[in-house]
Amino acid sequence: MTATDTTTGVDAAKAEAEGSGLSPWSALVGVPHVDVAPHHAPITADIALPGSKSYTNRALLCAAMADGRSTLTGLLRSDDSYWCAESLRRLGAGVTVEGTTATIDGLGRRRPNPEASLYIGSAGTTARFLPGLLAAGGPGRFTLDASRQMRGRPMAPLLLALRQLGADITCPNVPDAPPLEIEGVSLLGGPVRMSGAVSSQFISGVLMAGPLALNGVHVMIEDHVVQKDYVAMTLDMMETFGAIIEADEDLEDMRVETGGYRPADVMLEADASTATYFLALAAVTGGRVTVTNVGTTTRQPDLRFIDILERMGCKVIREPAAVTVAGPPGGYLKGGFDVDMRPLSDATLTLAAIAPYADGPVAIHNVAHIRKHESDRIGVMCAALAALGVPVDERPDGMTIHPARPTHGVMETHDDHRVAMALSVLGVAGEGVRLLDPGCVSKTCPPFFDLLAGLGVGVEVASPE
Repeated sequence: MTATDTTTGVDAAKAEAEGSGLSPWSALVGVPHVDVAPHHAPITADIALPGSKSYTNRALLCAAMADGRSTLTGLLRSDDSYWCAESLRRLGAGVTVEGTTATIDGLGRRRPNPEASLYIGSAGTTARFLPGLLAAGGPGRFTLDASRQMRGRPMAPLLLALRQLGADITCPNVPDAPPLEIEGVSLLGGPVRMSGAVSSQFISGVLMAGPLALNGVHVMIEDHVVQKDYVAMTLDMMETFGAIIEADEDLEDMRVETGGYRPADVMLEADASTATYFLALAAVTGGRVTVTNVGTTTRQPDLRFIDILERMGCKVIREPAAVTVAGPPGGYLKGGFDVDMRPLSDATLTLAAIAPYADGPVAIHNVAHIRKHESDRIGVMCAALAALGVPVDERPDGMTIHPARPTHGVMETHDDHRVAMALSVLGVAGEGVRLLDPGCVSKTCPPFFDLLAGLGVGVEVASPE
């Protein structure tokens, strides 16, 4: 890994000093806007998409905590994965990335740099998973800092659980938010009760520390697990790297034995959340898109977006490693339904972007938590739709979008990758859109606009300022 990538010109040290989530893997750095043109012809393509952010960061962390060499293929090269890998390198792990393949020489419980200062940018998964792994590892006093955006996302339930297991974690600036100061060899482990209703990542953060904790961990969920699939993804990845786990079917009682991680070679599948934008393009243009590197064997809940597209009149072909969506002729989608998007909440904005093109209202419920993501996604999307002439009813936990023909607009992205990508889909099907500060797509899909252009969509990138 290098400090500066000649393609983007982003200096990692400067980005860290400024509290930015940008990285040397960022795209469109300094680009003030991107124009996405309308495209009313059917979009037809077979496409392989970048790797899953969720799997990439889980695999990087497990590989770095294994005692030996692991190889990851299909790695997502994004801002979040860059900062995850860079933090592990600073900790003392050997991390070499060539293209989309990473070779990691893991640490086990050793901490060669016992006073490491780690910076994770805006990587939410790393922010939630790394503290427990640091507290459960070898001796050291570690500082973990994050971007301005990530510092505003408190982690109280996670830190409470880790402290109850013995972790010595302090927050010198803001309670329960980065920066964190973490003492190694402080996580004893044992039983802990947690709420699962707030974030699955908090549960995963405790579980991942289990193999390194002196007594393992026994996590008991007091209520229910929101987005259970992501906890299952964590357990799967841990087991791939040799962790010994017992869990009930509802993932409300989970035991992780002490014993560490073993190295593994892992092929990472495409990001299902990213796939929703390209499958949605097939739906609204009456085209056909096959995503060739993620299918029904995935744990990623956002692939269930194809069930909603089927409900809207699309033809869906499901295969173990691929999915195909064919939109209805003319892109005339069916509406007139309500949907609970909580299990696949990252696809909420994708649905909101195509809902205006349905023949009846589409009501989205039970996603109040996305107001506290990179942006207030409910408020931001409702405002964007209204500005483009789409009638929308905002609620605390969602929105109802009514049929309309969106106009062209100049839209803020609010430093939110999902806002930028969803509004791109809306613009393709409508009258086009100008997106300000489009580089935010680098959080999960730096080549997003290149991929759009490869489908025949008109994409004009402004000159960097």
